[in-house]
Amino acid sequence: MNILILGSGGREHALAWKIAASPLTDRLYCAPGNAGIAREAECVALDLADHAAVIAFCRRAGVDFVVVGPEAPLCAGIVDDLEAAGIGAFGPSKAAARLEGSKGFTKDLCRANGMPTATYERFRATAPAKAYIRARGAPIVVKADGLAAGKGVVVAQSLAEAETAVDMMFGGELGDAGIEVVIEEFLDGEEASFFALCDGETAIPLTTAQDHKRAYDGDKGPNTGGMGAYSPAPNIDAAMSARIMAEIIAPTLRAMKAMGAPYKGVLYAGLMITREGPKLIEYNARFGDPETQVLMLRLMSDLVPALLASRDGMLKNFDLRWYAEPALTVVMAAKGYPGTYERGTVIKGLDDAAAVKGVEIFHAGTKAEGGKIVANGGRVLNVSAIGRTVREAQARAYEAISRIRWPQGFYRHDIGWRAVEREAK
Repeated sequence: MNILILGSGGREHALAWKIAASPLTDRLYCAPGNAGIAREAECVALDLADHAAVIAFCRRAGVDFVVVGPEAPLCAGIVDDLEAAGIGAFGPSKAAARLEGSKGFTKDLCRANGMPTATYERFRATAPAKAYIRARGAPIVVKADGLAAGKGVVVAQSLAEAETAVDMMFGGELGDAGIEVVIEEFLDGEEASFFALCDGETAIPLTTAQDHKRAYDGDKGPNTGGMGAYSPAPNIDAAMSARIMAEIIAPTLRAMKAMGAPYKGVLYAGLMITREGPKLIEYNARFGDPETQVLMLRLMSDLVPALLASRDGMLKNFDLRWYAEPALTVVMAAKGYPGTYERGTVIKGLDDAAAVKGVEIFHAGTKAEGGKIVANGGRVLNVSAIGRTVREAQARAYEAISRIRWPQGFYRHDIGWRAVEREAK
């Protein structure tokens, strides 16, 4: 079959790498793609916001199935439009994608269905929001309701920081995403990313990961889209996974079906594992980035049948197999990220780096220019590795990084530190 992937990041490169290996894949396209994806698929210059153009290309190219990577097209209804045009698509409908598109919607869903989450309230004006913050105290979490490209969450350690976040969001810095603000209690525990594949009625757990959101070593600096990840998450064992499925994922699927918006696709739960058990921080309506990079390295099964079963409502008797070995990815970003950064800087040594045993390099913000690979975004490369232990995967990834010559880039030196510490004990 002919398959089109929508997106241009490290997540999409990892998906392309896995989908290209499937015997079910005849021709693979990616729109718009990047320099790394171009090695796996034919890249197509399409504006993902132009649904008519995407549909027209699918018809011209005989595309049978579309895999949607990023959240923005999902929340804009790209799956609805593709399905209405008779083109199969993987991902939730616009109504179901509200689980990511509106944090307030998800929090209300949790409250109505008794799902464990942080105490919260929703606000559309500055004064009551600040009054709530003063009444609750710090630390406290301030979130823009809508999509904000990873910049809409402030974990405020002081009242002043929380009030500044409210002013920023209501002041328009995040556009429409900040029209409404969700303020919630600070949860104490260890974060984890949990993924389930859903077909509207049935959900099957994939595997787990831990992300590193802060820009700098020691979990310091501003929040980013993610500076690295590893899988599996050591704080989720079989018993905890069963609790997450029973207390969070299954009630979500029942509630979405009951409101006429059955959820199909990957449901990515950002969790805090607390003393009381798992609590939902937020949902994402797609594969994570950079978590997908480590998930795809560990996935033994063919991915394409799983995506088709999700879309077709056939997961009830489906199973996936995973390699036991852990995987780890380190993000190389342009200096200045998540703030202002330079584009067009040349990256060398990628083939030498990829020669390290167990290593795959997934491109994110790159493009080919004059026979060279240049940086074209904030998060630029995902240097990923699999190994017998997290320490071995970590060592392989950093050995590969040492071979990459890109003075204008930076990366964290401590990805996977929690898991390495656990292994040492």
